[in-house]
Amino acid sequence: MTTTTPVAAPPRAARVATWVYFGLNGFAVGLWVVHIPNIEHATGITHSTLGLLLLVLGGAAFLGMQVAGPLADRLGQRRLVPAAGVLLGIALFGPGLADNWWTLGLALALFGFANGSLDVGMNAHAVIVERGYPRPIMAAFHAMWSIGGAFAALIGAGTLRADVPTEVTLGACGVLCIVVSLATSRYLIEADVPDEPEQHEERAKPPAKLVWALGGLAFGLMLAEGVANDWAALHFRDVLGTSTSTAAYAYGAFAVAMTIGRFATDRVAAMVGAMAIVRYGAALAAVGLTIVIVVPWVPVALVGWALFGLGLAGGVPQLFTAAGNLDPRASGALMARVVGLGYVGLLAGPALIGGLAHWMPLNLAFILPVILCVITVLGAPVLRAPKD
Repeated sequence: MTTTTPVAAPPRAARVATWVYFGLNGFAVGLWVVHIPNIEHATGITHSTLGLLLLVLGGAAFLGMQVAGPLADRLGQRRLVPAAGVLLGIALFGPGLADNWWTLGLALALFGFANGSLDVGMNAHAVIVERGYPRPIMAAFHAMWSIGGAFAALIGAGTLRADVPTEVTLGACGVLCIVVSLATSRYLIEADVPDEPEQHEERAKPPAKLVWALGGLAFGLMLAEGVANDWAALHFRDVLGTSTSTAAYAYGAFAVAMTIGRFATDRVAAMVGAMAIVRYGAALAAVGLTIVIVVPWVPVALVGWALFGLGLAGGVPQLFTAAGNLDPRASGALMARVVGLGYVGLLAGPALIGGLAHWMPLNLAFILPVILCVITVLGAPVLRAPKD
């Protein structure tokens, strides 16, 4: 993998600014998620129609990633990231104002495109900031995304309890996203990439197989994450027979463990390296989910979901960092491929498990993400690929 001369002593402000954008992205997505029931009711759509519109959102996000990656390389992250943040704030108005299926579809297409654009841009900027530090810092950025989502859940719960109209909540938070994006943009930085004419062509083309390998691993790990997001609580309720309130603890154990793990990953990665984080993290995730599959006792299954979250916590940030450092001159475009494949996995996971659950018990359907975690264990050595 190719590296570049790091930016000169990047200010702490650039790191904090990146935290802000990650938190802002998680906050915006979380607000949409907690208001889905209200929006579904307001637009009069069915669950099946909502499912189709969610595919529109996902497809638009993927498109946004592929457009934003090359734009980030051409225009620079200092322009792309705040522009995407502002667009996301504007897009947040849409779902609250929609009154039928097609206006909601248009709103979600814009929201997805903005979300995908910001996702790639902020990850590419995080790689630039990380180059100026003597140790890994990427996983903490991803933890801030989770923190942003948690704040959205708290604010959403409060406004819903107070019967604040959905369009008012989303609109006010959209304005907040716009203001924060613009105010934070001054602290972003650009990579200091030295000009090497003689080696430019060679360096501009990292091995395609390596890019696809990183993307494939991201696909597998994010598919596993998507399974936990959508099926952990249902596993407790439908397989273990718990109440709905108790079932919520399954996803809670996973989410809390993943967030804590992401805050801890950077220091561990500095000691053992990215390959070890991906390999042993995936192994731990496989063990945790295997416990979930075979153990019928709630307390032990909670431990299994927590181990699953802890194991998955650090892998994706390491893969994104590796992709961003393959070639600093095309960092955005390369990250768009890897992040995009990971996002496809995140969307595909719940659907695949749902399909398998028609043919077998839900817990046995979890064998698929276990297999993908094992494949990640075997594929982790791609992170040791030669740098030149």
